[in-house]
Order: sequence, then structure tokens, then C-alpha cells
Amino acid sequence: MTTNLTRRTLLLGAASLGASSALSTIAWSQAPFPSRPMKLLVPYAAGGGTDAIARLVAQGIGERLGQSLVVENNGSAGGNLITAQAASSPPDGYTVLLANQGPMVVNPHLYKNVKVDPLTAFDPVTLIADAPLALVVAPKSPFQTARDLVEHAQKNGGKLTYGSAGNGSASHLATVLLARTTGFEAVHVPYRGAGPALTDLLAGQTDFMVTTVPSVLGLIEGKAVRLLAVTSPQRTKLFPDTPTVAELGWPDYRATAWYGLVVPKGTPEPVIKALRASTVSTITSDTIKARLRNEGAEPIGNEPAAFAEMMRAESKRWAAVIKSANMAI
Repeated sequence: MTTNLTRRTLLLGAASLGASSALSTIAWSQAPFPSRPMKLLVPYAAGGGTDAIARLVAQGIGERLGQSLVVENNGSAGGNLITAQAASSPPDGYTVLLANQGPMVVNPHLYKNVKVDPLTAFDPVTLIADAPLALVVAPKSPFQTARDLVEHAQKNGGKLTYGSAGNGSASHLATVLLARTTGFEAVHVPYRGAGPALTDLLAGQTDFMVTTVPSVLGLIEGKAVRLLAVTSPQRTKLFPDTPTVAELGWPDYRATAWYGLVVPKGTPEPVIKALRASTVSTITSDTIKARLRNEGAEPIGNEPAAFAEMMRAESKRWAAVIKSANMAI
């Protein structure tokens, strides 16, 4: 009798412990997000325009969610390594990827051995901002307008040179698209970043460059370079007197640099909603909105479905450009 009673007591105790453990697991899985610091992986080196926007937004998101969003940079292999790292991270919201056209929609078509399809490996959160690129020349350049440059290049195929921030960079692709849209040829000189490319432009080693606004803003304001046009469909508020390439006679031309957030596939919808809400609150605040616009970027903060649709369209568009220009490496 005593033995049976003891055995029953032990079984009841074990069951109680099991139930307690299960309840603890449920409570842990339903803990408010976030309950610890998060990581924002940036597929570019620290110090560039993309990194500046990433850190600006990360600070605001962290403040709104009550946990830090720590930025980690790795631009190796065109950003492919850190993109793969993000894709293989747990889908719990604690790893977020700064997404833009390079890793998300260009690299899968540009590099032959990319192992991750970003459009299926991630869930979109939101598009942070969209920014034009700037067509610039050195102050001593004979080209006073974008049309001057294009018409000269059309008549002297392959004689002009242009620098870029690297193969497949936004500056490279925007220039390839410009050449194909307007019908000219020029020699590409890739650099490891916009800084060295602009240095050679100023030294007269190259003839022109299309580059992101943050990388060249100080040079424009200091009149160290001449701004000929911007690449967005509409003029930017930062340079309201500067025409777009489209309005100069090539209405189909459009090239912008965009920045968004994505998370590993399978991240819970409430977590995505929390990340998006904090991002939208950040980029629509007066201070951050002004700072983004001072970098030439326009805050957006769209729904995940709209961001996904945009990335699919961008992937298709740049795939065609890369294929027609035989740019795959």
C-alpha cells in the first residue's frame, strides 16, 4: 500500500513538473518581442552611404522597441556572404538584413555561384527609402549638361571612361542602363568604393561618373564636381534645379538606390509587424525624415507585400540589363 502510494505521488509530481515545463516553454515562446538585443546585418563596409542609413534607422528602431539593434558590416563577395548568413539565421526577428538592390536583386544574376535566392529566402518588412543617383563630371570637364555628355559619347563610341563603386554596384548598373538607353558606349573602370572612383574623376583619370548622392553630396556642395542630372523619375528636393535624365529626352530611364529591411523566411507575422511599425515610426519622425532627405533619400515605409512586389520587378529589370550587357562574372 505504501509502495503504491509513493509511486502515485512520484507520478503526480512528474506530471506536475512536465506541465510546468510545458507552460514555461509556451510563456517563453510568447514573450514580448524583442526581449534581447537584435542584429542588423549590412552587406557593405562601414562608413559608406548604405551604412550611414542603416545606423541612422537602427538607432531609431532600437529606441522604439526598447532593445538595441546592433549593426554588423561585411561587404565581402559583393555582400553575398552576409546575405547567406542572414538567410540561415533563426526566423525569430533577432536577425534583420539591410536589403538593397545589390544583394537582393542584382547579385543572383551577376554572380554565377550565388547559393541563396534572396527573394525566396527572406520575408520583406518594409522599404525604408529610395534615392536618386547623381551624374557628375569634374569642374574642368567640357560637358556642361547631360545632353552634351551623351551626344559626345554617341559620336565617339568607346572613348569616354567612367568610374564606379565596383562591378555590379548601383553606380555601375545605372551607368550601363544610361548607355544602353541613350545609345552610347564607354569604358568602365571599377573601383573598390565610390571614394577612390571620385578621386580619379577629380584627377581627370575618368570622364564622368554616376554615383549615390551621399557619396558625392559634399563635393557637389563644395563645387568640387559639376552635377549634370539625377537618375530618378522626378527631380529631388535636394537639387530642385537639376534635371532628371528622363526629362532630358529619355523618359524610360530610371535608376535609384533603395534601402529596406528583410528577415529570414518564416519569421512570425507579429514580429514583422513590430519591426515595420518601429521602422515607419522612425523614418516618418521629423528628425530622421529630415536627415534622410539631407542624404537625398525619400522615406517610404510601405507594406511588406508592396516591397516584395517591387523587389520582384527590380530583379526582372536588372536581370535583363545584366544579360544584355553580358555582365555576369
